[in-house]
Amino acid sequence: MNNKYQLRCTQCGEVIPDFATWLSQNQQCKCGCKRAVAEYSADYHKLDDLLKAKNPDSFYIYSDFLPIKDANNAVSYGEGTIPMEEWAYLEKIAKEQYGIDCKVMVYRNDLNGGTGTFKDVAASLAATIFKENGVKEFCVASTGNTATAYSRYLAKAGIKFTVFVPNCVSPDTVREIKSHGQNVVVADGDYAYAKKLAADFHTQNNVLISAGNIDPIRVEAKKTMVFEFLRQLGKMPDVYVQAVAGGTGPIAVEKGVREVEKHYPEVKLPRMLLIQQDTCDPMVQGWENAKKSNFPEGYQNHYPVIDNPQTMVSILSTGNPGMFPVVAPIVRRSGGDFLRVKESELVATARQAYEETNVLLGPAGVVCLAGFFEALRQGQIHNGETVLVNTGEGAGRATAFAAQVRAK
Repeated sequence: MNNKYQLRCTQCGEVIPDFATWLSQNQQCKCGCKRAVAEYSADYHKLDDLLKAKNPDSFYIYSDFLPIKDANNAVSYGEGTIPMEEWAYLEKIAKEQYGIDCKVMVYRNDLNGGTGTFKDVAASLAATIFKENGVKEFCVASTGNTATAYSRYLAKAGIKFTVFVPNCVSPDTVREIKSHGQNVVVADGDYAYAKKLAADFHTQNNVLISAGNIDPIRVEAKKTMVFEFLRQLGKMPDVYVQAVAGGTGPIAVEKGVREVEKHYPEVKLPRMLLIQQDTCDPMVQGWENAKKSNFPEGYQNHYPVIDNPQTMVSILSTGNPGMFPVVAPIVRRSGGDFLRVKESELVATARQAYEETNVLLGPAGVVCLAGFFEALRQGQIHNGETVLVNTGEGAGRATAFAAQVRAK
């Protein structure tokens, strides 16, 4: 019997004893709610020693605080304990152009051992949980990074995987999914249509489907960012910057903070600045409209839907942001904001980063980086603050974009 953790329904409070039960219930509570949070019986004093660890192999160092039976079952390529780098040129721009003396750390998800993206930890934990609970097949609708990460990790676990992607998907993504022997279906439409196809496939074939951005597996994997912030920085950053399509990242950071703040009362939610490009910015629009009205009751339930967004940042092409009602209140509690950047300026931003650091970021990573500059322009970064820029992905599957960046 599992005594390590339990899942609790966020709607009715029902306790689901483990992931075996959760998966058997089609990833939902008996009340129909699809959102649950994991609660642990672990001794959080154990974190004291873990946070002193040097160069751990993967985020499974935190296995006592992950919903798995045995860390020896981990399906891992060495992910989640990636180094944070201090990028001096960003600090120099902040100081010289805006008079802001801040520390800027870049969370290099391109260094993850799986596919070099922010999705690797989620895919790793999902593959491990599925392996431990006998799941044989899985499907998902994805704009790119989830598809590639899950295709590799589930292949390693011997799990059959079918991916539904929108018609704007990068050909590099399709090739990589197929390279792992998994199935990919390119929808004749946008991400919303790809999600419909995946849902139909799930129903007709009785195949387990991704629970999306509120999936407790994704949240539990990504919450370990908080542990890593504490391990590498010795504290929480003051500001957290991330490009956003769905929003598991901020949901997970908030979960991680809630989980450890009783043991570490100094741990507070960083000010969240979430970034979208102007060619697909429904969350930014919803936030701006709410702000104009001084955030009236129920503001989080009102946001535009952009049908078939035309953007070169395919992994940020979520035109119907169903997670806005969850993410917006977190951002507001943090004192943060949603910011818009110009897609037309991404290549120049990426080229500058490449020239300064020799790091090629993928388009979504550059959206985040551009968001840092936009935050400076809007006076949203202050003297003495530590800013954590989560770059999300490298340019490994964005060959056309990388070629533009390298071109003079």
